[in-house]
Amino acid sequence: MIKVAVLTLSDKGSKGERKDDSGPAIKEIVKEEMGAEIVAYDILPDVKNEIIRKLIEFSNKADIVLTTGGTGLSPRDVTPEATLEVIDREIPGIAEAIRIEGLKFTNRAMLSRAVAGIRGNSLIVNLPGSPKAVRENLAIIADVLPHAIEKIKGSDEECAR
Repeated sequence: MIKVAVLTLSDKGSKGERKDDSGPAIKEIVKEEMGAEIVAYDILPDVKNEIIRKLIEFSNKADIVLTTGGTGLSPRDVTPEATLEVIDREIPGIAEAIRIEGLKFTNRAMLSRAVAGIRGNSLIVNLPGSPKAVRENLAIIADVLPHAIEKIKGSDEECAR
């Protein structure tokens, strides 16, 4: 069973001033559609060093770390920068696919700075902050995530479909 950690990045959410709907949406989708186990969940403010610390912690206990929020253009949106600091290898195709398919829903998808990559044996993927966008984005990548985890963990199974 794939183990997933979910990290919501929101200044207001971390203070209890806004309800987190995106993190719970991710948890619901990965449990119901991927059969994954949620092993960790947290809400943090948009503070780069705190995000880095939590990404390292979560990547040590989960196969996949899914973040939500902090991928836009506002000055406090630092999720991509924090992610780039902790990953060993970037997987640009995941973020590219999300942006390309996301453009079918909204032209604002081109403003996403989300990234994805590998840290150790864990895959980290940045998702947007809205529940609607989280659902749309996970629908784009959910079916490739199990294969990605197999390959990250060293499976020599052929990739051809």
